[in-house]
Amino acid sequence: MTGDHRVVDADAAWERLLGIRSVADAVSAGLVPGPDGRMRWRHGTPGADDLADRYLPLCLAGPRLTFAQLGQSLDGFIASRTGDADYVTGEEDRAHLHRMRALADAVVVGAGTAVADDPRLTVRACPGIDPVRVVLDPHGRVPLGHRLFTDGAAPTLWVVGAACGRGPEVAGRDGVDVLTLPDRAAFAPRNLVRELAARGLGRVLVEGGGITVSRFLHEGALHRLYVTVAPVLLGDGVPGLAFPGPALMRDALRPPTRRVRLGEDTLFELDLGTPDPGEPVGHEHARAGQARGEAQ
Repeated sequence: MTGDHRVVDADAAWERLLGIRSVADAVSAGLVPGPDGRMRWRHGTPGADDLADRYLPLCLAGPRLTFAQLGQSLDGFIASRTGDADYVTGEEDRAHLHRMRALADAVVVGAGTAVADDPRLTVRACPGIDPVRVVLDPHGRVPLGHRLFTDGAAPTLWVVGAACGRGPEVAGRDGVDVLTLPDRAAFAPRNLVRELAARGLGRVLVEGGGITVSRFLHEGALHRLYVTVAPVLLGDGVPGLAFPGPALMRDALRPPTRRVRLGEDTLFELDLGTPDPGEPVGHEHARAGQARGEAQ
């Protein structure tokens, strides 16, 4: 598209970003380095350049990437004490979440989120292909009448423990597959990422809830974490990130961070580095979250 002088607006920019997986793709699509070194559209609107700045790093991150997203209140809650989360953050953040889904092969939620929210986990606020919906449910708690198992909108992978014995209940349902894991250790985040990659699902979005995202973060299984903070105070409720932290402030996790305005909300993008998929989960991290009943 070197000779293409058409103005690239936000809609056109997003359509082009969906097809970018290499620097060569980016150049072919009309992106060029700006004065600050960041890629910009050759003839792009400000909204189009914002999308390139926000999502091009994800597009270029390669076939193996694990990233997570949470939307929370200013005081750190993802839902009210009754579990109501409609909606903590604004419309711009919901559009951002759907774009993240469109850039993933799989979107992961824990059983608690699946039970409470009955989510669809599809791409609706922007163009894009629906990811495989992965439900982590060691004890088989999610009702089979939920939309993840009945709506046929996208493939669903139900990950259950061998002891629950519920896998055969979805046999024959269109678009629903079952992955039975032998024991609790098999549900460790790095093991799950490897299991999904073996199924061709290398780009994994961990969407919720707070316990599941916290496990992936604390056990070093995330490359990037996106946290959108809304200017609202809940006082108490369902917490977002919660994991055993250090005794001293100087030992706190302080990854490189970018900030983006999403309407009234603020999006924080944390670069957590590159986990080694072959590295075993170690010492204290292996127990993180288990005392809190993750995926219960």
